[in-house]
Amino acid sequence: MPVAAAVVVVSDRCARGEATDRSGPRAVALLEEAGLSVGPPRVVPDGDASVTDAVRAALTGGARVVITSGGTGVGPRDRTPEGTRPLLDRQLPGLAEALRREGAQHVPTAVLSRGLAGVTEGGAVVVNLPGSTGGVEQGLGVLLPLLPHLLDQLVGGDHRG
Repeated sequence: MPVAAAVVVVSDRCARGEATDRSGPRAVALLEEAGLSVGPPRVVPDGDASVTDAVRAALTGGARVVITSGGTGVGPRDRTPEGTRPLLDRQLPGLAEALRREGAQHVPTAVLSRGLAGVTEGGAVVVNLPGSTGGVEQGLGVLLPLLPHLLDQLVGGDHRG
């Protein structure tokens, strides 16, 4: 049975219909290619509460992997990490740093991303990615090879391998 995943796109302009989101569909495609079961991306405006509500809804709906795209920068409305943090039981700072390191190989400003990665008390993985298709591709390029081991560990798997 495939692992359930969800994608949350955080963008004021996309939520208002002023821009077309490309990062969410790209995340969905890459997750599906990796064998996860994922529905269409949910688009929400920037802000702590909208992010918290959307990620919580995805978790309540059974997602074991939640990817957010957007809102990780330093702009006044970039609040995705603040909306994600209350839902995390444990952060995975090494994963977040690996995502920034990979991004910086392509775009030097990737080091400014404040995106978080972590796990929830219920055993789900939540990762904040930048709001660009390149950022999503690079981030999932880092995450997807680690995901089987990470999900196995969350249900008490052995440390072998």
